[in-house]
Amino acid sequence: MNPTDPELLQALEAAVPGGVRTRAVDRLALAHDASHYLLVPQAVVAPTGAEQLAELLRVAARQGAPLTFRSGGTSLSGQAVSGGVLVDTRRHFREVEVLDDGARVQVQPGATVRQVNARLAPYRRKLGPDPASESACTIGGVVANNSSGMACGTEFNTYRTLESLVLVLPSGSVVDTGARDSDERLRALEPALHEGLGVLRDRVRGNPGSVRIIERQFALKNTMGYGVNSFLDHTRPVDILAHLVVGSEGTLAFVAEATFRTVPVRPHAATGLLVFPDLRAATGSLPALVADGPATVELLDAASLRVARQDPKADDTLRRLTVEDHAALLVEYQEDSAEVLAVRAAAAAKLLAGLPLAAPARLTSDTKVRAGLWHVRKGLYAAVAGARPSGTTALLEDIAVPVPSLATTCESLLSLFDRHGYEESVIFGHAKDGNIHFLLNERFSREERPQRYIDFTDDMADLVLAHGGTLKAEHGTGRIMAPYVARQYGEELYEVMRAVKELCDPHRVLNPGVLMDDDPEIHLRDLKSTPQVEAEVDRCVECGYCEPVCPSKDLTLTPRQRIVLRRELAAAEAAGDTVLVGELERDYAYDGIDTCAADGMCQTACPVLIDTGELVKRLRAEQGGRLTQAAWKRAAGHWGAVTGAGARALTVAAKLPGPASTASAAARRMAGADNVPQWDADLPSGGTRRRPRQARDPDAVYFPACIGSIFGPERDSSGVGDAFLALCERAGIRLTVPAGINGLCCGTPWKSKGMTAGYHEMRQRVTDALLEATGRGRLPVVSDAASCTEGLEQLLDGSGIRVTDAVVFVHEQLLPGLKVTDRLPSLALHPTCSSTRLGADEALTAVAAAVAEEVDVPADWGCCAFAGDRGLLHPELTASATAREAAALAGRTHAAYASVNRTCELGMSRATGHPYRHLLEFVERATR
Repeated sequence: MNPTDPELLQALEAAVPGGVRTRAVDRLALAHDASHYLLVPQAVVAPTGAEQLAELLRVAARQGAPLTFRSGGTSLSGQAVSGGVLVDTRRHFREVEVLDDGARVQVQPGATVRQVNARLAPYRRKLGPDPASESACTIGGVVANNSSGMACGTEFNTYRTLESLVLVLPSGSVVDTGARDSDERLRALEPALHEGLGVLRDRVRGNPGSVRIIERQFALKNTMGYGVNSFLDHTRPVDILAHLVVGSEGTLAFVAEATFRTVPVRPHAATGLLVFPDLRAATGSLPALVADGPATVELLDAASLRVARQDPKADDTLRRLTVEDHAALLVEYQEDSAEVLAVRAAAAAKLLAGLPLAAPARLTSDTKVRAGLWHVRKGLYAAVAGARPSGTTALLEDIAVPVPSLATTCESLLSLFDRHGYEESVIFGHAKDGNIHFLLNERFSREERPQRYIDFTDDMADLVLAHGGTLKAEHGTGRIMAPYVARQYGEELYEVMRAVKELCDPHRVLNPGVLMDDDPEIHLRDLKSTPQVEAEVDRCVECGYCEPVCPSKDLTLTPRQRIVLRRELAAAEAAGDTVLVGELERDYAYDGIDTCAADGMCQTACPVLIDTGELVKRLRAEQGGRLTQAAWKRAAGHWGAVTGAGARALTVAAKLPGPASTASAAARRMAGADNVPQWDADLPSGGTRRRPRQARDPDAVYFPACIGSIFGPERDSSGVGDAFLALCERAGIRLTVPAGINGLCCGTPWKSKGMTAGYHEMRQRVTDALLEATGRGRLPVVSDAASCTEGLEQLLDGSGIRVTDAVVFVHEQLLPGLKVTDRLPSLALHPTCSSTRLGADEALTAVAAAVAEEVDVPADWGCCAFAGDRGLLHPELTASATAREAAALAGRTHAAYASVNRTCELGMSRATGHPYRHLLEFVERATR
């Protein structure tokens, strides 16, 4: 790996002080995106605002340094990787401001589509673009790629719903295209650009051939080349520029802020999966379906259906289907009211009855069933790619043709797959728009020319263009289709595009090699191979869906980055690069292992269900060694003494804060930060010993979490244990607490650290105790900490013992029989990673709503990363993970603050300055 040029590094650091990273671990982590290209940047720079970004652009121009903007990294065509300077625009550009009661929204490029829509939800509005990657793709990429999606078509895509942009041009000039004097300002700041855009406008409009091509191409979803339809749709140069930037893939300017006109959310929907005997029957039914006006019609071919059947959220129709040549259309109708929807659904049922279906079809409004269907569709690319043969790279192509040509195009594609030997290739996509995606598995080698891939791509281009289609409908031209732009548009419009690039970026520093390039083989360079490295993560397709939910994303690494760095480490070892191996291993120890919360949130977002924390736990086990394993095994046998000692230490420390802080700091310096917790004055005194409890004919077994015996409750509270017991007594529920409870644990402390011997020891002890207490599984086990509930579920898997969280138990068994007499005016609620993984968040918010008039779950909530003792060992991790949620709460005042795990309560109390308590403590007070 080449070192960073010293002169360039000095200039970058002057432009963005403290924001430049050149370690191998940083450069290689961001060398990967969701595409099949890999370029290693010279430096990664994270500017904090538009001013620093402008200076960065000036540096790039002076130094002749290529510069690429990177936010979500979910792009599939190679437009978010660079061999020059990679600019991280996610870390400091995430602000969202809702305007005009949700009619408009102003967004910075680092916010995800899901985050923006969460802010718009109270106004029953949303963004027009609805890409399948909405959980991870950011507004910067949405603008750069002219994103559309499943329901928006071309009517509500980025181009059509954009109101204005704040642009930083390559010269460093900043232009707000929404300002009244924006055109005059552009003329004053960039006279050649302003004049040149006017000249190009007249040139395009004066050429009937160009007008015909543009009108035909942009009647489809189309992200090939620049959006030259801007020259027909807009007159003022500033408006033309704004809409040229849409879909320009970071090659013309930086988008510092975008303002969109939003669209209404139609809250009532009916969804159905229509299964046909083959692809021809499915596509042949499209005209009748599209004429009926559904919001979405999504196509899934047979190979897609085979993979979709394996999804845990697949519905019964899909799971029972024996897939042969079948194809399916996922159809959804959306309306403003249940009454109107019922009429639409009834009419649609008659239409569906006349279609050549292979299985009975029905439309459902059941929220969970609908969510499952859409989960399957939205995760289809990554799921299909995750099922690919090991060592291959998944390539997702994206085309559009006029709808009447769709059936023939799909059949011809299947023939091309066979001709070129691409097995298990799939076709799916937005059938209503004639927009389909297809996936190929290719094994790229640095030594061999990918001739099969070259031949297939040429044949595919011939096929699509012969049907009047576009070679890129949604995913952007990128590197993958840059050599084909002239072929699609013809030389005249290609020269117009070249002139646009020259006007905006005369030094050609912005994202070279992307969208258009003089190299006819740019799409064959820097191809990414995917070596087999670790069983836990080999199926990772580097899609990046995991990144927004990762608590360490703003401190060190994300799950995707942890995985790709393991791949880079393996590659360095194979190449015999001992220097790089040493550097990666040294930095990965902290960035990759120590600061991973191992909370499993990445798995909740991963389409192929990878839990990167499992990899990290194994690596921690390998780090620990035999002595550490033995020590933790001994602790498992004497857990009551260990928790008691911890509680006493906290109580003494609370009485002697000065010496405690000094001793903690000294021990951390001697033994290492990952081995000794950091004590701070905001920690509570120790908790109390857990004791057995007997009951005649008990209804449930109560398993109080040991974390409550280590950390005491807030000063004016007796804690969740007393609250839960009081609630059960009030509702007439009899509880028993197992014998030996003080020495029992859910196993999470051992599992999170990879201490397998101690984990197995504790598993046996807990299983034996609970089999006896539950009558061999007759009674449920209830835990009062979400992480403990999750830990027990995993620990007791296969034992026949049912485990439920106390909040769910209260929601289902207690709350209906309790009378709420004193509701809180407002409550700030922090769900946890464990409550999310348990599927308990719905019960959590319902219980909160029962005891509070207003429940505030910040849109920016995320895992607090306290993660047992991780927040004590690395408090910087929790500080980073909670920063945005704390900032969201800073401007609001609530009567109470609640969560469902004692360590999470500590983390949020530390982050916000407000005392968090277990939600059930407030339920107990409200039902006295």
